[in-house]
Amino acid sequence: MGRITTTPRSPFTSPKPLLLSSSSSSSPHTPTHPSPPSDPPPPSLPTLRPSALADSLSRLLIAHHNPFHASESPLQLLGLSLPTQTLIQTLLRLRHSSKIALAFFTWSRDHLRLPPDPDAYDLLVDSLGRVRQFDAAWSLIADMDRRGLPPSPRTFHALIRRLVAAGMTRQAVRAFDDMETFIERPPTKAEFTRLLDTLCKYRHVRLAMELFNARRSVFEPDVKAYTVVIYGWCKIGRFDFAEKLFEEMLARGIEPSDVTYNVLLNGICRNSKLHPSSVFDRTVGRVDDLFVQMRDRRVQPDVTSYSIVLNLYSRAHKPELTLSKLNSMRDDGISPNVEMYTLVVKCLCSCGRLDEAEGLLEEMVVNGVRPMAVTHSCFFKAYGGRDDHESGVEVV
Repeated sequence: MGRITTTPRSPFTSPKPLLLSSSSSSSPHTPTHPSPPSDPPPPSLPTLRPSALADSLSRLLIAHHNPFHASESPLQLLGLSLPTQTLIQTLLRLRHSSKIALAFFTWSRDHLRLPPDPDAYDLLVDSLGRVRQFDAAWSLIADMDRRGLPPSPRTFHALIRRLVAAGMTRQAVRAFDDMETFIERPPTKAEFTRLLDTLCKYRHVRLAMELFNARRSVFEPDVKAYTVVIYGWCKIGRFDFAEKLFEEMLARGIEPSDVTYNVLLNGICRNSKLHPSSVFDRTVGRVDDLFVQMRDRRVQPDVTSYSIVLNLYSRAHKPELTLSKLNSMRDDGISPNVEMYTLVVKCLCSCGRLDEAEGLLEEMVVNGVRPMAVTHSCFFKAYGGRDDHESGVEVV
C-alpha cells in the first residue's frame, strides 16, 4: 500500500474484502466506532441545569397548554419577569414538546420584550427539526435575521443534522450552501468536514463521497476530511471503498493520524468473520501489518487501537493472541483500563484458563483498577459451567 518499503505487505491485500453486515455479534464492551475528527467542534447547545422556576413553568405549560390561545392562558396573569436563562432552561425542558416550546418562546418574545437570544433560537431550531417541522425552523432563522441576530454556524449545524437524520440529505446540502447568505462569509473547511461527518454518521456515505469529490477545488481534502469519509465507508461495511480512499490519501502525500488508523482497525475488526480459521488468520495478519505501518509512520497505537483488537481476539476466543496484544500494549507504556482487562478475563474464562484469569484479576486490584460486575460474572459463568459455584464466589 502506498510507498512504505519497510512493511512486508499491505494490511489490505486479501483475495476479497472482509465484509460482514453490521449485525455481527459483539460483547457489551465492543468499542464504538472511533469518531473522526471534525475540529474545531461547533459551539454546543445549552444543557440542562437546575432551575426550580423552569421546572414549574414547564410543568404548568404542559398541563394547561391551550392550543387555541398559545401560552397566554396559563401565563398571562402571572406577571412574570423572566430572565433569559430561565427562558433557556424552560425551552430545554420542553424540547420534546416543540409546539408548546414555540408558543412559549413567541409569547415571551412578544409580551415580555426579552432581547433576542441566539441560544433560545438555536434550541428551537433543533427541537423543531427533531419533529421535522422544518418550515417553522426556517421561519425562526429568517426571524433571527430580521431582528439583527444573524444565524450562526451552530444554528445551521443543528438544522443540517436534523435534516440528515430525517433523510432529507439534499435539503441539508442546500441549507449548508444557503448558510453563506446569513453568516456573510463562505463556509470554512472545518464546517464542510462537519457536513461530511454528519452525512457519514447517518450512513449517507455515497452522498458524502460525492460532495468530497465534487468540491475538492473549494475544500482541498486534508487528513480530517479523508478520515471522516473512510469512517463512513467502514461504518456501512464497505471496507473495500475505505481501502481505496486510504490508498488515495497516501498517494497524495497526506499522512494518516492515529484516528485514521483506529478507524481502519475498527473497520477490519468489526467486519471480520471469525470462521473459518483461514479467514480469521488473514484478519490477524492485516491487523498486525497495520500496527507495523503505524509505527513505520511514527504513529503510536493508543488505548483505542488496542481496545479494538482485544475485543476481536476475545470474541474469537483466542487467548494467546489476546495475551500477546495485552503484553504489547504494556510494552508501549499503555496501562490497561477495566474494560480491556475484562475483555482478556472473559476470553481466558471462556477458554477454561481460570488460573490465568484469576491472576489477571489480582493484577487489576494491585494496579488500582476496580473490577466491574461484568468482570466477576465471567468467573461465575465459568465455574458455574463446572458446577463449582463456590469457587466462583471465592474469586469474588
